[in-house]
Amino acid sequence: MQRIFKGTGARNVFLVGTTILFSAGLTGCNTAASLNPAETLTQGYVLDQQALDSIPVGSSREQVLLSLGTPSTTATFDNEVFYYISEKRYRPAQFLQPKTIDRRILAVYFDNDGKVAQIAHYGLQDGKVFDFISRTTPTGGKDQTFLGQLLAGAGRAPVAGLPTTGR
Repeated sequence: MQRIFKGTGARNVFLVGTTILFSAGLTGCNTAASLNPAETLTQGYVLDQQALDSIPVGSSREQVLLSLGTPSTTATFDNEVFYYISEKRYRPAQFLQPKTIDRRILAVYFDNDGKVAQIAHYGLQDGKVFDFISRTTPTGGKDQTFLGQLLAGAGRAPVAGLPTTGR
């Protein structure tokens, strides 16, 4: 029995024990970072400024597809438009729903010849669509929800059997 603890065997047991204790001590150091459950999630198209600079006004549709890739969605009203959409969401804890903190839309407008006519950056600012390039918000009168418009219209409708007053 004395021979087991002499020489290299005792040294190996000591090294294995020290390694286990050292590893257990290091795992305790990493818990501070994992105690913060908050996270920021990025989803959608990540804008590459160098790729955007490679498609000036007048570029072809194929050039846009090669530089920026497939758009998130497209629109074909009068002329074709490519939309590249990205969103940042913040979740304070793993079990909570994430809240949108930023949404950006890169819109590439084409003319009738299939050439880039305009490039616009839109986003949300105070809950309204906002053009980051010209720093303007679209105006079109009073912003109301569908239900608000319905209730406002019902308030102005004449009621049967009651005399109407000149408003």
